[in-house]
Amino acid sequence: MYKLTKKERDTEIYYNQSGDPMQIRTNDPKLIRRLAALNGEYPDLCRYIGKDEICGSYFEVDKRRISIQVTRPYSEERRRKQSEWAKEHGLKGNQRLD
Repeated sequence: MYKLTKKERDTEIYYNQSGDPMQIRTNDPKLIRRLAALNGEYPDLCRYIGKDEICGSYFEVDKRRISIQVTRPYSEERRRKQSEWAKEHGLKGNQRLD
């Protein structure tokens, strides 16, 4: 079986403004695991449809379960302040500030 490179692991989201659920086709193993877990816990909100010939998995997901966030880049001043705050509180670079 052919193993996809990270660049070849794509995700397609099919969304329309009607009340229909959105469809997601992905080759991303991490996203497949997350969607499969959602399907296992909430089968009425996320339904596994099947696989394609290139290891892609298809899911139908209730639109209210998916969020796409578009963010502006941080200013240098904000980055500097966050860096100082993290240093004061003993956080490393790979930890989230949530």
